[in-house]
Amino acid sequence: MPIPESFLDALTERCDIADVVSQYVQLTKKGGNLFGLCPFHNEKTPSFSVSPDKQIYHCFGCGKGGGVVNFIMEIENLSFPEAVKFLADRVGMTVPEDGQDQELPRLRKRMLELNKEAARWFHAQLSQPAGEKAAAYLQKRQISRKTAVNFGLGCAPDSWDSLLKAMAEKGFGWEELVRAGLATRGKQPGSAYDKFRDRLMFPVLDVRGEVLGFSGRALADGQEPKYLNSPETLVFSKRRILYGIHRAKNTKRGSMLLVEGNIDVVTLHQAGFDNAVASMGTALTTEQTRLISRYAKEIVLCYDNDPAGHKATERALDILKDSEFSVKVLKLPDRMVDGAAVKIDADDFIKLHGPEAFEQLLKGSGGGMEYRLLELTTRYDFSDDGQRVEYLKAACELIAGLGSPVEREVWARRAAEPAGVTGEAVIREAERLRKKRLSGEKKQYERSSSRPASQAQPQEKTLRYENIVSARAEEGILRLLLQDPGLIKSCPLPEEEFSSPFLRGLYASLRRRQAEGLSVNPSALLTSLSEGEAAQLTQILQTQVAPGSAGEALADCLRVVHTEYVKRSGDLAAIAELMKNKR
Repeated sequence: MPIPESFLDALTERCDIADVVSQYVQLTKKGGNLFGLCPFHNEKTPSFSVSPDKQIYHCFGCGKGGGVVNFIMEIENLSFPEAVKFLADRVGMTVPEDGQDQELPRLRKRMLELNKEAARWFHAQLSQPAGEKAAAYLQKRQISRKTAVNFGLGCAPDSWDSLLKAMAEKGFGWEELVRAGLATRGKQPGSAYDKFRDRLMFPVLDVRGEVLGFSGRALADGQEPKYLNSPETLVFSKRRILYGIHRAKNTKRGSMLLVEGNIDVVTLHQAGFDNAVASMGTALTTEQTRLISRYAKEIVLCYDNDPAGHKATERALDILKDSEFSVKVLKLPDRMVDGAAVKIDADDFIKLHGPEAFEQLLKGSGGGMEYRLLELTTRYDFSDDGQRVEYLKAACELIAGLGSPVEREVWARRAAEPAGVTGEAVIREAERLRKKRLSGEKKQYERSSSRPASQAQPQEKTLRYENIVSARAEEGILRLLLQDPGLIKSCPLPEEEFSSPFLRGLYASLRRRQAEGLSVNPSALLTSLSEGEAAQLTQILQTQVAPGSAGEALADCLRVVHTEYVKRSGDLAAIAELMKNKR
């Protein structure tokens, strides 16, 4: 029996490709991707790229590419079923076998029941002698008993097997705790020990109130890591979860306040800011933005005022720049201690200045562009002409990336003020940079689009295109639909108009998957492809999208495919109509 697509989707969601590949390849961040030396051919200059957003890899040297399953098949020399089992074991999932179609839902239900019982047990420990240290920590952080109950906070005692014993009394075996990420397999066969020990426990709930996993904060000085999260499991995927969303979904504020840590979320809710949520030790992901979009159309970023917080803010702004959200940034001020500036987080600010002061900060939070310009002004000495010029260059680069001419003019005038130059000068320079950037992108796209037919052909002979013009446009359609799955439903092109059987199959699979509620991410499509097909799809996804809006680019590609289809049909009347419309 084939492995169910729903299982493969769940598996690829929980196996972050960057985590898996980094076990074999040393990766370095460059732009939005990670690069390293290709493990599949000898090279001295890194050409092996991993895209965390698309969950794919591609080597620009040897052409190999695919998703996380393809990578394990290649690197470990495994068959498809063996690679799936390899990855499933890694995240505590069980591959369905013959007659086990219902096994996945049963395991999921059982894991959720175990997590609920564990959360209850952790919470009960707060009122026991074993939880005195955690209770004292909550008191020190000024977190009330009511708030602790509302968030189900608890304590993992400083013990190797307290949870294992408690859950055994509830009928759960140690292997179930290992699969749920609550226990770690021991060195001796048949042994395990508690994963969370001597920690303040934060149960992580979804919007329905189900306990998906846990985050534990160290209670002992010097204990590492400071925060320990559940591993990826059948129900817990950190890319798709926001801590506090089960309570924030009911906010009346109309926005979501995104902060860094669990304690920040708890403190803010206690102070009346019931729209606070936090990601689970990772930067903001597209999956998390889709979750937020169900409940709010405005996001306020309130990360810590330190280098890591600034980096997280920039990353979030990049993800949100073309989204449907209105985005603001709340910049926390430094605290002055003995004349020196000390960085603080949202929790510190609430305790120092109170909820009313934080409300004023929230009301005064500016947009992403305002934040970026303010950050720029802190990096340069405006009394030095050379540094003023460098500031203006950096500001013009930012402004040139804005799509609206009105926005560019407004922010150009704002950027000019601290440097003491006219707004018109900044506007002219930003427009010059914008035209140069668009011209470069257009030339690059035209070079790519008009490359010789031999280069446009897939490496694998069985995938070769009969109609290069149509196939290039078909590639463009797939690239745009995978980049923005929201376009799939509105794409009117019949499957039969595709000239390439391979590309037609991908298009049909995309439409079917969306209709059936399955994942339409590139990584999901890749699990059903051969080595050559996977390499070709990742190659397609590396190509730059034509400058302009996605809707316009899609319309251009659809027009080309339809025109070529009509030409192939031999319908003279239809061809004559096409020629007439061209004139």
